[in-house]
Amino acid sequence: MSVKANWYVITGGPSSGKTTTVNLLRNRGYVTTIEHARHYIDTQRITGRSVKDIRSNQREFQRSVIDMQIEQEAALDRHALTFLDRALPDALAYYRMLAIAPDPDYLSQLQRTTYRGIFVLDLLPLAPDYARNEDRAGQVAIHDLLSTAYRELGYDPLPVPVLPAESRVDFILAHL
Repeated sequence: MSVKANWYVITGGPSSGKTTTVNLLRNRGYVTTIEHARHYIDTQRITGRSVKDIRSNQREFQRSVIDMQIEQEAALDRHALTFLDRALPDALAYYRMLAIAPDPDYLSQLQRTTYRGIFVLDLLPLAPDYARNEDRAGQVAIHDLLSTAYRELGYDPLPVPVLPAESRVDFILAHL
């Protein structure tokens, strides 16, 4: 693996508070990134595609999200303290959940990208919206697959307990 970037991943299953946490970190002055699955859905909806249509080809959907993530990470300063709203290894969990074989170039990219730390937010009650299609069982399954994927890649993901949003941010910052 290459030298670790000074990047911390905020991850967890759907409705775990990732984006809220990342937004609070940004409000405190930290460099942050966006979550690409939702961004991809939003950009496709602007063109007139429905969420059902966007998600109908899961291989294409996952590949598009990965491409956006790779592009974003390539543009980041490896030395700047940065919090990522999900990262490349998250896709591995989704590939497994969907029973789709990962693309070889994605697997190669996983070996070239390293992160300083991984924070896995404990689940909050599922809040369905236009972009989410998981039920409670899917929420729990993807949450577990995320932790497993990061551990298999050599990381020691730190669980972040359910706390008020600002306290979760304090917890993360105390564990850098």
